[in-house]
Amino acid sequence: MLKQGLYHKLQQKLSPQQIQLMKLLQVPTVELEQRIKQEIEENPALEEGDDQDDEEETPIEEQSTDTNDDSEAEDRDDFDLSDYYQDDDTPDYKLTVKNTGPDEEDREMPLAGGTTFQDSMRAQLGLRDINDREELLAEHLIGNLDEDGYLRRDLDAIVNDLAFTQNVMASKEELEQALKEVQALDPPGVGARDLRECLLLQLERLPHAVDVRTAQEIIGKHFDAFTKKHYDRILERIEIDEEALKEAIDVITHLNPKPGNTARDTSKPVQEIIPDFQVNTIEGQLELMINGRNAPELRISRQYREMILEYQRNKKDKDAKEALVFIRQKLDAAKWFIDAIKQRQNTLLVTMEAIMEHQRAYFLTGDETKLKPMILKDIAEKVGLDISTISRVANSKYVQTNYGTISLKFFFSESLTNEAGEEVSTREVKKILKDALEAEEKRKPLTDDQLTALLKEKGYNIARRTVAKYREQLNVPVARLRKEL
Repeated sequence: MLKQGLYHKLQQKLSPQQIQLMKLLQVPTVELEQRIKQEIEENPALEEGDDQDDEEETPIEEQSTDTNDDSEAEDRDDFDLSDYYQDDDTPDYKLTVKNTGPDEEDREMPLAGGTTFQDSMRAQLGLRDINDREELLAEHLIGNLDEDGYLRRDLDAIVNDLAFTQNVMASKEELEQALKEVQALDPPGVGARDLRECLLLQLERLPHAVDVRTAQEIIGKHFDAFTKKHYDRILERIEIDEEALKEAIDVITHLNPKPGNTARDTSKPVQEIIPDFQVNTIEGQLELMINGRNAPELRISRQYREMILEYQRNKKDKDAKEALVFIRQKLDAAKWFIDAIKQRQNTLLVTMEAIMEHQRAYFLTGDETKLKPMILKDIAEKVGLDISTISRVANSKYVQTNYGTISLKFFFSESLTNEAGEEVSTREVKKILKDALEAEEKRKPLTDDQLTALLKEKGYNIARRTVAKYREQLNVPVARLRKEL
């Protein structure tokens, strides 16, 4: 049964200005520059520069030449756009454009350029002395390689694909022969079905020296023991000394486990980090500066100011009225953008000041053990902002200090209590773990139990599973995999 009724309901919705500010907060300096350029290109009412510069360039005699009643409204010193925004004849729906959700972000998918390693392999395949059928099968195999250069699919499944998709009847033996042609291409190791085969293919291309033959025997017959670093078993089975084993391991470690990424890694662009803040230590005092690129000088176009005055006089004209609607849209957008940039700068400053004061000991000394426990909530309470706002500020932002350029996320860490009852940062414990792991004897690396005992000696009563978690966060493998000869 359908029923109509009036209901009162309270809802919280973000305004377009708030959404714009939230998006601007989370972008770093480089992206902000691009965003400002894009806004200036899309909105002709927005210009770079200061309003004072505009007034200085304008001759005095041109500022006020009209002697009639509305000359005061045209005076540039008293000009206020808000006086001209009141137009009851224009419906609100003509001043807004909304074809996406309030929280939806505009994201563009970049198009990749260049030559892939599959294209390079197909070009090499055309130079080999093979018949058309072998070339067809080999090209199909190249298309089934993953980004690492491996053939992960079973040959039986590829036989079925050829039959159903291309109406090509091929046997598994024919595919095996075509795969050998693929594996003979560059880079060495491509077309392998697992890591063991990939390493063996690369070893076959190397000069036949003693250490290479030993490496082939290790990978071919004792691969499982090698991956688990059971060097004692390998020495017993192959009957070689430690020096020979070291030379063979050195050969193996210089091989490429992901040959498909070779071309992509060499052309990988280097990401440039531009700090958003700079903290200097001057005579025991901290000085905070924000990158000037975060505070660009923007203004509303003087030409558009004059246009809105002109069309305001001729509101009754239909064409002038439509032009006025368009100009008001652009002026509103420009004003909102300028306000959002100013709010972004202010929010960045107050947040970074709170972080700097909280971690004052670190900024003065550069010692990681001086870092205090700090979470997003701590900073949010200090500056009176929401936790989500602090998270956006810390995202992809960097600060330049006397000890290097550091990500803001580096300063946030959980807390734990030592034996003295003091709260310390987990980063302090990680620093102690890192120093201990770097100083350990590689022949007998420290186990997690030994690391736990070491921390307890220093006054940190931490469980072994927690030590293992911190070790993994430092990207350090277990003791058995860290063993070296």
